[in-house]
Amino acid sequence: MNAFRFLGDMTHLFSVLVLLLKIYATKSCSGVSRKTQELYMLVFVARYLDLFTDYISLYNSVMKVVFITSSAAIVWCMRRHPQVRRTYDKEQDTFRHVVLVAAAFLLALVFNERFTFREICWAFSIYLEAVAILPQLVLLQRSRNVDNLTGQYVFFLGAYRALYILNWIYRYFTEGHHSRWIPWLAGLVQTALYADFFYYYFLSWKNNVKLELPA
Repeated sequence: MNAFRFLGDMTHLFSVLVLLLKIYATKSCSGVSRKTQELYMLVFVARYLDLFTDYISLYNSVMKVVFITSSAAIVWCMRRHPQVRRTYDKEQDTFRHVVLVAAAFLLALVFNERFTFREICWAFSIYLEAVAILPQLVLLQRSRNVDNLTGQYVFFLGAYRALYILNWIYRYFTEGHHSRWIPWLAGLVQTALYADFFYYYFLSWKNNVKLELPA
């Protein structure tokens, strides 16, 4: 554990809390992609299969449970909550996320560290997380006007990944050139996907205007 990873974890957790606050306080999921949330739930379930078999630390176990349960709660609200589900914009959230799942699974079968069930699931979760934000970004571009909480959610989600890249760089130089090429490459791709959003987020903050993405 180092400061970059801890800050990355806290930023990731904060992004989830922001989204939960938006849904529970406003009883609305307007501007939120259910497909992205379903992808994240799949990412966490596939990555944390070792939750009940390998104990690393209390912190590690708690974070795994929090991310699995929070993603499941968000998906449940968007699908089942009588008020929240009515605000879901199905017509705009049309990205074919099944294609992302299939592509991530094929990559995991071909490019993995060991050809075992757990390692394939881990690689699958890394590849899928790298592109899971795509349905959300496409939805925001289609709707153009982004409400404050949704914008903050996406910003902190991107910031978490940027902090994790700093964590990997730090570990490379302090832990005997420690490196795992799969999360490195996937993390760079994931961060790059946020570049356009970060640019317009910064402009809205600088000019103190509502965040609006180009179509």
